[in-house]
Amino acid sequence: MCDALQLPIVDLSSPDRFSTANSIRQACIDHGFFYLVNHGVDEELVNEVFEQSSKFFSLPIEEKMKVIIKNYNGYSPLFAGKLDTTLSTKGDSKEGFYVSQLAGDLNQWPLEEDLPSWRSTIETYYQLLSAGTKLLSLIALSLKLDEDFFEKVGAFNEPLAVYYIIQVDSSNEEIYGASAHSDFGMLTLLVTNGVPGLQICREKSEQPQVWEDVPSKSGAFIVNIGDMMERWTNCLFRL
Repeated sequence: MCDALQLPIVDLSSPDRFSTANSIRQACIDHGFFYLVNHGVDEELVNEVFEQSSKFFSLPIEEKMKVIIKNYNGYSPLFAGKLDTTLSTKGDSKEGFYVSQLAGDLNQWPLEEDLPSWRSTIETYYQLLSAGTKLLSLIALSLKLDEDFFEKVGAFNEPLAVYYIIQVDSSNEEIYGASAHSDFGMLTLLVTNGVPGLQICREKSEQPQVWEDVPSKSGAFIVNIGDMMERWTNCLFRL
């Protein structure tokens, strides 16, 4: 049985930037995860993203396969990946859709007649990077760096957006929607529709490992650092 974990809450709208930066620093040292509230992303847009995502994943498989993933853009089918390669399962029980930089022609989109609002909704959501960029400036402050440090090095120039749905069946096989892993990038902002499933292990070297449930929080992003941030901070910030 897993225990529910209460993560720290960081208010992005707080006028006291140094206090907020210190809160982020402590959260990243203790957990590597925290809730981000008052981030400025409209709840109606988030709900529309979930609605459009549901419509896409409900398309027939032959339609989704027309935009099969290429260069980290497009549709990733069920069981296409396995984040924990030590497992004997056939793959992670999830479908995904990946979107990268909007400029150029790397992204793949379903036909407009199939999903009229899909592309415009996803592009609008992708462009709302103010939460990420503002958060990066606070993380820089938390590390005693200039506020624009990460902006100057281009750390948020090409973010990757991933939309996915977990599939659960009634078989006796152990099912993992996204098996044990750490995110390979710098920073992840996760929003859920309230469906439980996210767990974290704070002491990975201990045996047996203890996994704790991370409850969703209405109106909040769940933020976690990735491999790059752990490495850049010489493991001060933990995964």
